[in-house]
Amino acid sequence: MPIRDQWRVWLLMLALALLAGCAGKQLAVEDPPPHEGLSMDRVLILAAAERALGTPYRFGGDTPSGVDCSGLVQLAYQAAGIPVPRTADDQFHRLPEVDRARPGDLLFFDTSGGGKASHVGIYRGNGQMIHAPGRGRRVETSPVELAYWQERFLGAAAPAP
Repeated sequence: MPIRDQWRVWLLMLALALLAGCAGKQLAVEDPPPHEGLSMDRVLILAAAERALGTPYRFGGDTPSGVDCSGLVQLAYQAAGIPVPRTADDQFHRLPEVDRARPGDLLFFDTSGGGKASHVGIYRGNGQMIHAPGRGRRVETSPVELAYWQERFLGAAAPAP
């Protein structure tokens, strides 16, 4: 990796650490060059998630006509033939936890204040996640370094090889 890219990764990690503040877990990411070193499963997952950008939010939805956050995960992982549980909290508790998210991994958040995973996004790389944000909105990309996400971060999982 060129020295300039190493500095970018280091600065991103430093910024994430500073933004994490007093969060229970630190959201740490790992960004290889685009699709370099990613398994075919991860490439398929990311391609499916990117195709879903702009899809309307629909509570309980898991089809191209409408998805909720965990439905988006199911839809994307189905493209790679990887079954995942239906709800964000089940995904959080049943899938293999990782300390550093790589592109294609799942990021879990407590957005309801209930102490459980109520939202999930797919880490896209470059400090971005793809997620279905809620009623009246569409699947979008959001920066994970936003204080909102940092303060609610619970952990990451890697169901794909």
